[in-house]
Amino acid sequence: MYSYAVPGIGRTEANTMNMQTSANLRFLCLGTGAIGTYIGGSLAAAGQPVVFVDRPEMAALLKENGLHIRRKDDSLTVADPDVVSSMEEALTHGPFDVGILAVKSYDTAGLLEMLAPYSLALPPILCLQNGVDNEPALQQVLGAERVIHGTVTTAVGRLDAGSVVVEKLRGMGVANEHLLASNLVAVLNTAGLHAQAFSSGAAMKWSKMFTNLVTNASSAILGMPPTEILADAGLYRLELAQLREALSVMRALGHAVVDLPGTPVRALAFIVRRFPAALSQPVLRQALGRGRGGKMPSFYLDLESGRGKSEVGFLNGAVARYGAEAGVKTSVNQALTEILTDLTEGRLAREDFLRRPAALINRVYGR
Repeated sequence: MYSYAVPGIGRTEANTMNMQTSANLRFLCLGTGAIGTYIGGSLAAAGQPVVFVDRPEMAALLKENGLHIRRKDDSLTVADPDVVSSMEEALTHGPFDVGILAVKSYDTAGLLEMLAPYSLALPPILCLQNGVDNEPALQQVLGAERVIHGTVTTAVGRLDAGSVVVEKLRGMGVANEHLLASNLVAVLNTAGLHAQAFSSGAAMKWSKMFTNLVTNASSAILGMPPTEILADAGLYRLELAQLREALSVMRALGHAVVDLPGTPVRALAFIVRRFPAALSQPVLRQALGRGRGGKMPSFYLDLESGRGKSEVGFLNGAVARYGAEAGVKTSVNQALTEILTDLTEGRLAREDFLRRPAALINRVYGR
């Protein structure tokens, strides 16, 4: 193991660097959760100028402790990150070329309310959030020309404030529909982020959301790891049903299934769509179980946090909403959304579902 220590980059230094090479971009990173720390920290460690914005208590912690990214063969440390606690202060460090947005989808509305007064001063925003609702919301505030569709397939775990571990390096995607895309992909790759350009932002985001659905809601509702979900015949058929609904909605909307960095989404979709459960279960149990293992997915972590928030409405809920608009039946996704939302907001008791597959299956199908 070895590490790099990179001090914070001041405005004068950054301007000099930009004059020296066209490969540099100035980044504004909105949020320092797992993905924000990973992407922004990797860029800063590679010498790119990055200013991070977070709430005052988090900004103080990051200034004191720095940013730390543990990778398979090494670690990165940004010893003195440029972190601020308000948009007013952040904009004094500008102008910026690209903003990075990596907060949870349920925080988007509040963030946009905060950003709206500064919309004219903001750079194009690379949206790395899960789901398909965030880019349209950003476009309403910033305009379509200042929103870049993005996604991250690398598995990143948060260890502590400003400290993350790369659990599985896959890469990230950037839609090349924006003029900055090619330069942005090149810069991201100087930081070892394995970025890849995609011709359709919508296809990329829907394909990522399709993969995010796998065992996410059922694991949270039942408190069971993905390996157990995929091993249970009844729960596996429930997984197939929600995934097939998602594929039907994608087809109705005209969004192709595309492979993502390190993620063969088209093969997964083909197996889900074409193979009967008896044939596909052992294949997907091995393939998906190897990727997820015993790690609990994001919906479960949100439910366990007790904050009363879940992204299920932005994933399964999005499948149901877009399905209703397109005339596609999405009853399983709708039921999973309602059950997990009610659990999150305290309208259902968790003990009624914990490790009780039959309770979930009966509730979904109205038995």
